[in-house]
Amino acid sequence: MKKVVMYILIIIGICFLIPIFFTVKFKLKKITAEVEIPELSVEKYSYSDFGTIKLLHNETGEIEEKPLDEYIAEVVSAEMPVNYELEALKAQSVAARTYTLYKIVSGTPHENADICDSANCCQAWISKENRLNKWEDSKIEKWNKIVEAVNGTVGEVIAYEGKMINAFFHSNSGGMTENVSNVWGGRDLPYLNPVETVGEEAYTQYKSEAVFTKEEFVQKLKEKYSDTQVNFNDANWMEIKEYTPGKRVKTIRFGNKELSRNCSKKYIRSKVSKLYS
Repeated sequence: MKKVVMYILIIIGICFLIPIFFTVKFKLKKITAEVEIPELSVEKYSYSDFGTIKLLHNETGEIEEKPLDEYIAEVVSAEMPVNYELEALKAQSVAARTYTLYKIVSGTPHENADICDSANCCQAWISKENRLNKWEDSKIEKWNKIVEAVNGTVGEVIAYEGKMINAFFHSNSGGMTENVSNVWGGRDLPYLNPVETVGEEAYTQYKSEAVFTKEEFVQKLKEKYSDTQVNFNDANWMEIKEYTPGKRVKTIRFGNKELSRNCSKKYIRSKVSKLYS
């Protein structure tokens, strides 16, 4: 009888100890994770740490301090049409917030500022006042929709393996995204791989073309590469040598000059052909 009672007490004790064991284990694991998580972790994201941002206005050189999500709302209003679905605006809010915070905690090239108002350098921005002035009707309703998108994602950022990502975004990928190394050089990022995108064909910047004479073309090339020689009588005066995984030109030859994407993409598109970037 004593053995039976003893066994019962042991079983009861185990039943009490099991939840304690798992709770202690979870707490220890959580504490360890918090200690080991690097500086760019999602867990360390806090409005107490990043409640405001310092915004550089490029035209004036002025630095303005703004509440983070007030700034995000103005970014969203500059980056995406307000008539898009609310969930799309929410997605843009999260991407813009992630991009902003990543730049802050990873270091910024702007002296005394966290981020600037240029889309060519950081991300597009327009003040609430200027945005309202540009809308012709339903101004308050439109602004409130953007605020709803931002407030509906408060504190949300994009993460990969527990770390906040460098959340590059764009208005149009031309049907396919691209590896980072084929855009800016350097190393690729595992969370930014080439994927097909659909529904972009209606965008005005989806396709563009430029027309110029042979002489104009060669002159443009020589401005950058003075030793360029092109024989237009040769049927193969221009040759695409290699494509990227995102189906873009990686290496191209004009006459005697072979250019890689990383060294020529900005020059060929903006200086020579005036094509959309």
